[in-house]
Amino acid sequence: MDPHITTQIIDDLSYAYTGMFTPEQVTRAVDDATALLEPTAKVQTYLPVLVARQAREQLMAAAQAEGRVAKKVPEILFICVHNAGRSQMAAAIAEQLSARRVHVRSAGSQPIDEINRLAVEVLAERGIALNVAYPKPLTDSVVKAADVVITMGCGDTCPYYPGKLYEDWDVRDPDGQPIEVVRDIRDDLLGRVTDLLRRILD
Repeated sequence: MDPHITTQIIDDLSYAYTGMFTPEQVTRAVDDATALLEPTAKVQTYLPVLVARQAREQLMAAAQAEGRVAKKVPEILFICVHNAGRSQMAAAIAEQLSARRVHVRSAGSQPIDEINRLAVEVLAERGIALNVAYPKPLTDSVVKAADVVITMGCGDTCPYYPGKLYEDWDVRDPDGQPIEVVRDIRDDLLGRVTDLLRRILD
């Protein structure tokens, strides 16, 4: 990525998080995001947007975990292995059904470079957008910031912190499955997420 663009992202985020993070901490977040996203970026034009978004997400999670930013709504974290199918679908469903009454994140213990195409397609059939999502790594910051942690196939890799609701959902992995199976997975997640939101919000 162009060093001038990197500097601009750092300057913008340093201004946004003045008093919460030092410029050095912001630089580290941007460098980490660049190292994560640059090797697999298929369209370099969009890389700065993705880097800025990833760095901002990690900084906000760290700020919430450390109590520097008050939470206005409960925080839900969905985790699967690759953050390309189940956790992304669950997060998108939760965001749609909650009407912003929760804040949702997703992550993967071994994230890959792109979202499952059929996951995007079957959610679109229900009017749920997943086309701007991208796989993200599991970090301590996002776990610490969460009030509810939902794992799917990777519970052993998720750090445990007291005071949070942890659940492990037995949901099939859509990777390599035909669209009919991915639709079943979508419907399974719709039911599970609906039940979770009722328990959290009602």
